[in-house]
Amino acid sequence: MNRARLVPVLLATLATAGCFGQVLRSGADAPARYRLDAPAAAPAGAVVPHSVSVARPRAPSSLDTDRIAVTTPGHGFDHLAGARWSDPAPQLLQGLLVAALAGDAHFAAAVAAPSRVMTDYTLDVGLTAFEARYADPDAAPTVVVAFTVNLLDGPGGRRIATIPVEASAVAARNDRGAVVAAFEQAANEAARAAALGVVAALPRG
Repeated sequence: MNRARLVPVLLATLATAGCFGQVLRSGADAPARYRLDAPAAAPAGAVVPHSVSVARPRAPSSLDTDRIAVTTPGHGFDHLAGARWSDPAPQLLQGLLVAALAGDAHFAAAVAAPSRVMTDYTLDVGLTAFEARYADPDAAPTVVVAFTVNLLDGPGGRRIATIPVEASAVAARNDRGAVVAAFEQAANEAARAAALGVVAALPRG
């Protein structure tokens, strides 16, 4: 897994250590922005002779944002202070799914919708969790990424299969950099599981 990298477009710096309160504390500086990178493609395998597009995942308003979501004991839903995603979370997941379909599942073509490319299949995705969960304010959180994939026969076609996906990763430390790295790990594991699940659900013959 590649380490989550800071997008070098802002001058804000990020504290590399701190407790729960420091992770959530607001600051006057512009937020640092993070992207999530897909891992290197899996070794070459049999090509799936189909094309697939991934629609922008649907998500509740609490997740359809560039803010980094956390849940905390006694406080409920919150966001990391001083940090943002490079794009809203659904778009980050969309990009990782496209990468996994091409790199892990070896589809002949995988694109993000909308696209001018007509594809054999479309993935309709519903994002339900993309957050760091704190069970203990003084401990590192567990990142959970969960979504449902509906495999459709072409754009807006009949549903072939529904694939629930969930992955989690415990942050190495209780600081923003480690939390973002855990997001990258969990999101990529979930994207890979979804891609392989799609291959398994394809009609045979």
